[in-house]
Amino acid sequence: MTWQLCYAWIFILLLLPGLSDGGKLLVMPMVGSHWLSMEQVVEKLAERGHEVVVVLPEVSWQTKTTQTYTVKTYPVSQTLEELDNAFLTYVATHLKDQPFFPLNTAALYNASVHVFSTFFVQCKDLFNSKEILQYLKQSSFDAVLTDPVFMCGPILANYLSLPYVFFMRGFPCNLHYEAPQAPSPLSYIPRLFTFNSDHMTFFQRVENALVALLELEYCNGFYEDAIKFASEVLERDVSLLDLINSASIWLLRYDFVFEYVRPVMPNMVFIGGMNCAKRKPLSKVYAESTELNKE
Repeated sequence: MTWQLCYAWIFILLLLPGLSDGGKLLVMPMVGSHWLSMEQVVEKLAERGHEVVVVLPEVSWQTKTTQTYTVKTYPVSQTLEELDNAFLTYVATHLKDQPFFPLNTAALYNASVHVFSTFFVQCKDLFNSKEILQYLKQSSFDAVLTDPVFMCGPILANYLSLPYVFFMRGFPCNLHYEAPQAPSPLSYIPRLFTFNSDHMTFFQRVENALVALLELEYCNGFYEDAIKFASEVLERDVSLLDLINSASIWLLRYDFVFEYVRPVMPNMVFIGGMNCAKRKPLSKVYAESTELNKE
């Protein structure tokens, strides 16, 4: 943990103006709404003199026009329609009324595997682009900032032998506590897909314990393509925890006070306010309905 804390302080110093020379940061974001929060950090780092390069697929939901940092794109084999369809299927499954455990868990699991494997194709396309890989190898980056949910960022950081910082909401399967070795007591921390609260009956705790025993197994299913591909790229056997437990800092973009109370590790930093950085006034119709509800 010592070397991880050293990297943590280095990254924190990068965020403070006037305390360090400009560094060179490689950013590997996740597509979609996750980028809205990360972009705030990326822009601030660039404004403070750091050289920031954001790597994006040519087909994505991100806006690629910017004057504060460099954007590098790479060709992909998927269309935007394919990405949209995979995500809409994933959302529809989560919004649909499902039978009780374990049938609801099976439906959500299958939908998650589908969307993860669909989006991971873009990571394979990245490593198939010799031009972008050559650029990344020759650029002498100091660190990688990544949202690791689709696992491409950790694979790329390991491939380039660079320290990496996670900027994320959380992993499935409790991995964002398992990987940094933070306690997560089964007696009052409900597991994903159980839909329990922190006040559980005896049988709900038994259910919680059974799900916890299976967590790493079904997360290996989520990331089966990523684990297999990482082993090929890194030319060694790689496990899921191998890819993520070496992260120097975990920047968790939610608020500690809204979560279940539990201990955290020193390199886990809560930055929930980032989600409100791009706030806009409520529309007139919504604002009026909100006032009526208050009355």
